[in-house]
Amino acid sequence: MVKIKFIEVKSEIGAGTRGASLGVDALKIAALVYDSALFNKIESTEVKNENQSLFDQAGSPYAKRIKDIYTVCERVAKEVSDTLKKKKFPIVLAGDHSTAFGTMAGIRMARPKHRLGVIWIDAHADIHSPYTTPTGNMHGMPIAAALGEDNYSNRLNKPDKATIEWWNKFKNLGGTSAKIDYRDLVYIALRDVEPEETYLLKKHKVKTFSTAEVKRNGVEKIARDALAYLNHCNSIYISFDVDSMDSSISKGTGTPVRNGITEKEAGSLCGRLVQNEKVICFEIAEINPTLYKENLMAENTYEILQRVVSQIYF
Repeated sequence: MVKIKFIEVKSEIGAGTRGASLGVDALKIAALVYDSALFNKIESTEVKNENQSLFDQAGSPYAKRIKDIYTVCERVAKEVSDTLKKKKFPIVLAGDHSTAFGTMAGIRMARPKHRLGVIWIDAHADIHSPYTTPTGNMHGMPIAAALGEDNYSNRLNKPDKATIEWWNKFKNLGGTSAKIDYRDLVYIALRDVEPEETYLLKKHKVKTFSTAEVKRNGVEKIARDALAYLNHCNSIYISFDVDSMDSSISKGTGTPVRNGITEKEAGSLCGRLVQNEKVICFEIAEINPTLYKENLMAENTYEILQRVVSQIYF
């Protein structure tokens, strides 16, 4: 029997649009709309954020607020690691996606000998580095950091020495320079990718399931194929960015993209994936209730969260 623990990460300093820090509370409001006692039934802890740094200068234009994001990721890593060591199932409710790197670091801290598989359900690859980022926003870098990837051969930027030192420290959080391998990464609903990211995905033949494949083959087959592809891994982590859903649904997020999956497909997909015994951590990120009316983004996502929780014994 597995006991779930919510880890609330109300951080938004890795995003370019304000408001993602309110996503967790928006989920709780959605629970009230559904007259659900979920947040009373499940143990929850909140990781201290550094959102006050938004009132300061962003620092490096190629890795904005990296020092503060490192601090938050360090806290997330410890909380995730401690939760797993206590044989609980962490469900991370995150603001912007930059802190997903802390989640992966925490899993590796708790399971240092395990090969970690990652299923990244997202419109974006999030595989930029300070050398390639077009924005400097670090919610576009967690996968690159987890891979230990600089993509130096496709560099567009010339970060200064301090930025490079912080980036190297960031990648090594938790004591390992690479948390995952390209062979252990799966994308679902990926569709908004820059050329520098495309280069890496093609070079390393990263497994990707498009929205069209989800619709053509159905959620059950996509989930089965994704899990089969990662069968060689000891543990699997699933990160669900709400912008994986179509922009007609995911208006309440900072980077909505057309031609995504539906909320029903997302719920079925996530619910099916967490049934696998190798899945040890699930995450939701990038709900921004300031960008859409009546909290509909959070309400749609809450239904997905309920589907996930219902598939895990607690």
